[in-house]
Amino acid sequence: MELFRDRRYRHLFSAQVIALIGTGLTTVGLALLASELAGERAGVVLGTALAIKMIAYVGIAPVVGAYATKLPRRALLVTLDLLRAAVVVSLPFVTAVWQIYLLIFLLNACSAGFTPVFQATIPDIFEDEHRYTRALSLSRLAYDLENLLSPLLAALLLVVMSFNLLFVLNAAAFLLSALLVVSVSLPSPQLQPSAAGGVWTRLTHGAGLYLRTPRLRGLLALNMAVASAGAMQIVNTVVYVRHVLDRGETSVAIAFAAAGGGSMIVALSLPRLLQRLDQRPIMLAGGLLMSGSLLAGLLAPGFYTLLLLWFVLGAGASMVMTPTGRLLKQSCQAADRPALFAAQFSLSHACWLLGYPLAGWLGASQGMTTAFAVLAVLALASTLAAARLWPAHDTDSLEYATDSASYPRS
Repeated sequence: MELFRDRRYRHLFSAQVIALIGTGLTTVGLALLASELAGERAGVVLGTALAIKMIAYVGIAPVVGAYATKLPRRALLVTLDLLRAAVVVSLPFVTAVWQIYLLIFLLNACSAGFTPVFQATIPDIFEDEHRYTRALSLSRLAYDLENLLSPLLAALLLVVMSFNLLFVLNAAAFLLSALLVVSVSLPSPQLQPSAAGGVWTRLTHGAGLYLRTPRLRGLLALNMAVASAGAMQIVNTVVYVRHVLDRGETSVAIAFAAAGGGSMIVALSLPRLLQRLDQRPIMLAGGLLMSGSLLAGLLAPGFYTLLLLWFVLGAGASMVMTPTGRLLKQSCQAADRPALFAAQFSLSHACWLLGYPLAGWLGASQGMTTAFAVLAVLALASTLAAARLWPAHDTDSLEYATDSASYPRS
């Protein structure tokens, strides 16, 4: 493929895929660790752990976004990969729930620094809109590989090893990712004259840019729809499969993989579709698909019906998330990309911060039917809000004022 002729992108994409597959193993391992320590209340433990993950994301990402232009990208990314490896290799030694919470915070504080810097690097490599859109699709595909291949790989590995070894494999993946990043030179981040000023100004610049842009306010509402649906799938799959359907660990991994399958198919087909259709109706349709999948959960699905629902849910999530980077690129100047990508990272994960504990608490205290119902209503309301906030006659590009303090308005 043409994109892989660029050595920098080839190495960065490989690093992303390897690190994400490793992270996917940890997702499955963490669900099983929570089940071992907390039994039927695993959903509450997992929901709380993932909420702590979101706290780290929301708190750390704006700080990194504010100062990313002052730090060497390669050294920063490699250092964060090494720190993530050190933290995740400690998970097999966990014996108490509070230790899960501490390590999850440390792990995701590093990820909160890594991800937005990584995402802001890609448009500096591919300035051309068409090539960047294809790169976004591949990036989404990498996340889908985590959702699809990691659970399947975990299912195979669990036949011959303890789930604790999944954490060790994730640590090895982070080390390999660091080696790939250090092997290439990365474009230097551009200075941000519009973000000059004190600490508070730098920290809030990206969020201000984001929230002043109508299309991005609509994106934020869609982020809430994704978080509502995704939280139900991630937090309650292990509880539903093991304690409602009375199936084993391998079935848990397969259920996780179903969502990744739907997401991957959409990620592969969207680049061509986006050449013919506007991204707004595609993203709104994704929100409706996720809402419908959750509503169908009220019918108390069996295992194979659950796989179908999670497949549809994953497809809807990908319809929202795949074009997101392109939408952000169209909504800012190049110098503001690190701050805006960090704002998207932080604000979207604030939605997950609500979704994760809500899914865990509802599933544990009110039952799965109530959890499906409440999160379905939240996803649908968020999608309808997005349709109202995002102007129907939005343009693909923005005109900027020469005053660097001005924000895009449409």
